[in-house]
Amino acid sequence: MTRSRAEPTHLESTVRIGTIMALPAALRSLGANPVELLAEAGFDLTLLDNPDNRISYVARNHLFAHCVARTGCQHLGLLVGRQTGLDSLGMAGLLAKYSPDVGTALRNLVRCLHLHVRGAVTSLETDGDTASLSYEIYQPGVEATTQIGDGALAIMYNIMRTLCGPDWKPAEVQFAHRKPDNIGPFRQFFRSPLRFDTERNAVVFAAEWLDLRLPEIDPELRRLLQQQIDVLEIRYGDDLPGQVRSVLRTALLTGHARSDQIAALFSIHSRTLSRRLKDFGTSFQELQDEGRFEIARQLLEDTRLEVSQIAVTLDYADASAFTRAFRRWSGTTPAQWRKNRKTANLRMK
Repeated sequence: MTRSRAEPTHLESTVRIGTIMALPAALRSLGANPVELLAEAGFDLTLLDNPDNRISYVARNHLFAHCVARTGCQHLGLLVGRQTGLDSLGMAGLLAKYSPDVGTALRNLVRCLHLHVRGAVTSLETDGDTASLSYEIYQPGVEATTQIGDGALAIMYNIMRTLCGPDWKPAEVQFAHRKPDNIGPFRQFFRSPLRFDTERNAVVFAAEWLDLRLPEIDPELRRLLQQQIDVLEIRYGDDLPGQVRSVLRTALLTGHARSDQIAALFSIHSRTLSRRLKDFGTSFQELQDEGRFEIARQLLEDTRLEVSQIAVTLDYADASAFTRAFRRWSGTTPAQWRKNRKTANLRMK
């Protein structure tokens, strides 16, 4: 299906066109006609005129699936990704490039990448002397996830080489798919240990690289870049905490509010949900408590349910546990809060 030129809606999973600008060249290297193949897939060729243009995540993946089917190349994603790097990520890439050190650069990239793509998440983790940069798709029901994952790994590899220089080398590259029949192109590009059938797509490397200082730049330039990022945040910013809040109320009332259950609604793992919420400065527990407090206040004010009944509704073991939690949130007991609200409402009449 051909997409219109109109900007996608705010909540639609989208991707900036910059990271697939190399697709026509990759297709030509395979002896294919890119204009013909892209047109067959319903892709609007004029989108390639500007790397800041956007298409839906679903449409981008369908495009790759079609091109793989027509060319028979099972490593097309790798071919595109290996020609793509930090510069393809627009303002988010520039902010990372002009960060004070590699660790800050990657954290800036992770923080801002939702401005580039909605439908997948990039995470940076450290564990002792090891760090990993990962890419996980959470858009449900999309095609060509193997190709997109391979391309993302190649892009992350190129980003690290750009930031760290030619001496950088990953300790391992992990692929969230089966080992391909033709592993040669992967070995040739990554030149590192490869591990397939893993839980995620990740580039693993020594954590000491995070401390590497990057070339100094004018602080004013960094400020202007951040200003532009802030503008994009307003236009395309993701609001995962808001989305979690939107589903937690029903989930809490139906007893389906565990983190893994909520994460499943977004087609991601609970650990991924936790990491993404942390990037927004909150946690699942905080949002869960916030939701419970909101529901408790409404039930206390608008119903005659006993405190013990509200405790059961909110899945507390007993009224005492609920009372302790409510006191922690409000500084008073549920019974006293209800009494105070009743008094206040009478005064307003």
